[in-house]
Amino acid sequence: MEMNPSGDRDPVPRLVPVHGIQGRAVLSRRRCPLKTPLSFLSLVAPVVLAGCTVASAEDPAPGTTAGRCMTCHREEHPGLYRQWYDSEHGKHGVTCIDCHGAERGDKDAFEHEGAWVATLVTPADCGACHEDEAAQVQASHHATAGQILESQDAYMAHAVGGHPAAVAGCESCHGGKVTLDDTAPNRLSAVSWPNSGIGRINPDASLGSCTACHARHAFSVAQARSPESCGKCHLGPDHPQEEIYEESKHGNAFFSNRAASNLDADRWIVGMDYAGAPTCATCHLSATIAQPVTHDVGQRLSWTLRPAVSKHQEDWKAKRTRMQKVCAACHGPTFIEGFYAQFDGVVNLYDRKFALPAGEIMALVRERGLLEHPAEFSNDIEWIYWELWHHEGRRARHGAAMAGPDYTWWHGIYDVAHNFYFEFLPAARELGDPAVNAKIDALLADDPMHSWFGRDTATIKADIRSGKLQRIYGDMFQP
Repeated sequence: MEMNPSGDRDPVPRLVPVHGIQGRAVLSRRRCPLKTPLSFLSLVAPVVLAGCTVASAEDPAPGTTAGRCMTCHREEHPGLYRQWYDSEHGKHGVTCIDCHGAERGDKDAFEHEGAWVATLVTPADCGACHEDEAAQVQASHHATAGQILESQDAYMAHAVGGHPAAVAGCESCHGGKVTLDDTAPNRLSAVSWPNSGIGRINPDASLGSCTACHARHAFSVAQARSPESCGKCHLGPDHPQEEIYEESKHGNAFFSNRAASNLDADRWIVGMDYAGAPTCATCHLSATIAQPVTHDVGQRLSWTLRPAVSKHQEDWKAKRTRMQKVCAACHGPTFIEGFYAQFDGVVNLYDRKFALPAGEIMALVRERGLLEHPAEFSNDIEWIYWELWHHEGRRARHGAAMAGPDYTWWHGIYDVAHNFYFEFLPAARELGDPAVNAKIDALLADDPMHSWFGRDTATIKADIRSGKLQRIYGDMFQP
């Protein structure tokens, strides 16, 4: 046992390895109060949780470290206190000091009211109790979202916009690197904190922020299961998943049946504990009758639709099978196969008809040194190309992925096509390069997907009625 600065006797912190940056093991400084003695708590009414006999908690005794936290925060921050008090943490005796307690030597530790604490509670800390969940998060796409700092997206935000926009915009969702400031009351730089970005890079080398989905201090499972929770980041012109969900039949059914969705249940298996509609969590994370819950959001995704040209995920067939097991809770195999054929069709259409030729033309423009200004995004054609794939192309693919017809067409392929034919190609022609113009001429004359551009309307309509035009795309309805 060790003595903390307040004189209370604390058990030695339980160290749990969690893989962080570049696979390094990260050791949690926290102890799990459900797995170690709760000597400082006033306990009542024992209950059973996750196989452990624990106890529901009243407010800890005022003289203890935990009690002093409660006494002050109840008066100074009543909303924060009430969130905790009504939470599962509060009901089962997990107090402020259990999560925020720190060791004197921790990078972000500071002495506060006689105790060593840290403002940040990282996935490594949460992993003291939630071991499997923390490990899954560290292996997920969410955990690496902070690496956007090295991507084109961050370049635009910093160079074109400015550092304040990158901090309050990009890093607020993707996560930024939390930096230390010894002059700050909590030793965290005001430029990097607060931040609950999903891929936050923490001082202990762990990646992510559990509160991105399980908002502090209620940490409500019902909130994490609700589509609005994902909507903080998954919306807008380049990744409008929340808007697509709301227009889809899934979203329509959910908002009509929300009261029957059993969102706060302990066990939450689609088809057994609720059946009105899926949420984001249902499809990407939650349990089915055939597979367990996961906190790795990429485990059921067969395509990555983020880049200019779509790519299959590593081990994509197994991941597609996992997602199809979710679909099978409510849909038969023929329905599921048909949905995926239509989804693959839109992805292949976007890639082959627009993304690949646009990328080739843009590469030729760069190769021939036709850009007037040297910096990226200092030329109009770069912005046009960027919005073609980064905004419009993503909207089309995401719309098809989530059964949102308006985003597949009007906010998707329609915008892609208009940009391609009437903004991107004219911008490339304006550069006046014979090789670029020859490539565009050949595309419009020889590619059956683009040759409509130089034909008369009556002939095109006849080809549509006969099915000839549709047959051009016949091989696209497959992965």
